[in-house]
Amino acid sequence: MAQPRVILLFSGKRKSGKDYVADLIQHRLTAEMCCVLRLSAPLKLQYAQDHGLDYEELLGCGQYKESHRADMILWGEMKRRQDSGFFCRLAIEHASRPIWVVSDCRRRSDVQWFLQEFPGRCVCVRVEASEQTRAERGWTFTTGVDDGESECGLDQGLEFDRIIRNDGADLEEQLDELLSLVTSRHDHQ
Repeated sequence: MAQPRVILLFSGKRKSGKDYVADLIQHRLTAEMCCVLRLSAPLKLQYAQDHGLDYEELLGCGQYKESHRADMILWGEMKRRQDSGFFCRLAIEHASRPIWVVSDCRRRSDVQWFLQEFPGRCVCVRVEASEQTRAERGWTFTTGVDDGESECGLDQGLEFDRIIRNDGADLEEQLDELLSLVTSRHDHQ
């Protein structure tokens, strides 16, 4: 694992477009400069192996993943209580680019781990979209998921360096501002 110069820590509600924005950032920065890391990927892989499930289906955005989401969250919470950096370490294991985009920070422990392990290199980014926009993308409120820590753990108590409104309007301009911040931090490291 190479040491990153800048790490973008993305958080946001389900269907806010975290992965979409992360992919746009990577496209603009190029795959040679930037890698997208997903904390959910190692979680889903381990969960699939432990429970005899289809890993590829858990990675998707369909009903298969949704039918396992609540149990997967509980299992992930248990693993984090045992070791708060478990999934973070797995996610960065093969990262080798100077800029990392962690597309799915969901808990304070995720963000704290990166801030402690890579001081001065992290930029906290919140991706937001209205409930109406999220519903248009397939979101419906699910008790035990949308009111749990995995969705609400970063709603308060964390100061974000940037907030991206992903409702369509001026997304390109917001990405330009974020990339200016990333470039200035990258050049000063």
